[in-house]
Amino acid sequence: MNSLAARLLAAHAAGDHAALVGLYDLAAQGAADLDTACFFLTHAYIFALEQGDARAAPLRAQLVAHGRETPA
Repeated sequence: MNSLAARLLAAHAAGDHAALVGLYDLAAQGAADLDTACFFLTHAYIFALEQGDARAAPLRAQLVAHGRETPA
């Protein structure tokens, strides 16, 4: 298991939703294809929304840019 996967699993186990925002964003940036990147971005976005995290807006903007979310 790679380091990022281990960190994701540990953050899930700990219920560390703030860390999950960053980790899923990191996973998206390293994804091999757009579908996988948007899958991870969606997870990061949802955890950011749940936390009221300021990172939600730029994550949403990325999803909009990729046609995975509708513009406001």
